[in-house]
Amino acid sequence: MSKDKKVLVVGSGGREHAIVDALSRSQKVSKIWCAPGNAGIGQQAECVDIKVEDVEALAKFAKENEIDLTVVGPEAALAAGIADVFQRENLKIFGPTKKAARIESSKEFAKKIMEKYDIPTGSYRTFTDFNEALDYVKSRPLPAVIKYDGLAAGKGVVVALSYEEAEMALSDMLLDAAFGEGKVIIEEFMEGPEFSFMCVVSGERVYPLAIAQDHKRAYDGDKGPNTGGMGAYSPVPFISEEIRDEALIKVMIPAAKGLVKEGSPFVGVLYGGLILTKQGPKVIEFNARFGDPETEVVLPRLESDIYELFESAVEGWDCETRWNPEACLGVVLASEGYPGSYKKGAEIKGLDLTDGKVYHMGTRLDEDGKVLSAGGRVLMVTGMGKDLQAAHSAAMKNVKAIECPTLFHRTDIGHQAL
Repeated sequence: MSKDKKVLVVGSGGREHAIVDALSRSQKVSKIWCAPGNAGIGQQAECVDIKVEDVEALAKFAKENEIDLTVVGPEAALAAGIADVFQRENLKIFGPTKKAARIESSKEFAKKIMEKYDIPTGSYRTFTDFNEALDYVKSRPLPAVIKYDGLAAGKGVVVALSYEEAEMALSDMLLDAAFGEGKVIIEEFMEGPEFSFMCVVSGERVYPLAIAQDHKRAYDGDKGPNTGGMGAYSPVPFISEEIRDEALIKVMIPAAKGLVKEGSPFVGVLYGGLILTKQGPKVIEFNARFGDPETEVVLPRLESDIYELFESAVEGWDCETRWNPEACLGVVLASEGYPGSYKKGAEIKGLDLTDGKVYHMGTRLDEDGKVLSAGGRVLMVTGMGKDLQAAHSAAMKNVKAIECPTLFHRTDIGHQAL
């Protein structure tokens, strides 16, 4: 097997670092670029200063450097139509078209697909008028699930426990246009443990990846504001093979087939944010790309070649995946104040003292080569072990090795399973 493939990864976070790290283990890949990348990614790939939304510049770079395959991380690049531009230029890309990515960029489109193809999810109604939306919420029992209909970087969902909280969320989304002009979906509240089920999809072909669970709240005990994710782990002990298979057969495969029937065939990672209810698994949301931080605990467990997996999806070939039975658990180190306002530029020490993978989420190098914080979520520190308890211990040991006074983290990642 010749190791001659050149790959471009688009993005700058922990998810992209995990993708770069997995590609660096491939028997087929000779060179990796990442646009724009970060301080950690720069140790495993050549960083290129092109913004993720500048899809024409990315296509030009891919052409000039004879890139064999481009892998897209963030939703912003997909929403900007990167896959459409690359396909137009006959460049191979792992990521859905703008039309197929609507399964994430429009909650209403996703709900209509689920209704049409009998995919289990909560009942819902759509609103553009603040007063109508508020009247509807007040006519129903709490909690109220309120979702902004567009992209909101993982923050456009509010589970309101009071009518005041619901009114604030609706005011934010409909009157103040906090995420842009738009509409909201008000959805039935579903109860049960949540889990993340990512699948590599190629039209009607669906290859399941390992199950993970993410922790959205900022603080221990699932307290505090919603974030983009404060940690994750894989596998998830309470999601049995039977439940996974049911989710595959009733949710992920019908979604992939439904998109084909709608004239929007999907190529890339379809992410099912699922909840295990008394009636079985149901969909909370779909994303059109790898989840973050789940990718950072799923890909370290992948034993098969990730380039082959990506290439198979793009070419429409069959493919097998093999998984390490060990558990992986990751803890996010975030800037104090996140998900609100926070300071950047704090020096991070001790990264060389860890013995697990540390994925950089929001970092940069200064002129002296020091690693500085450059985002809300800064690092994802992982540990592997024979079970989740061992993985948790390994991750926390690695967290303790890192010195940066402005970062905070949760200590109870994995608590639902532990």
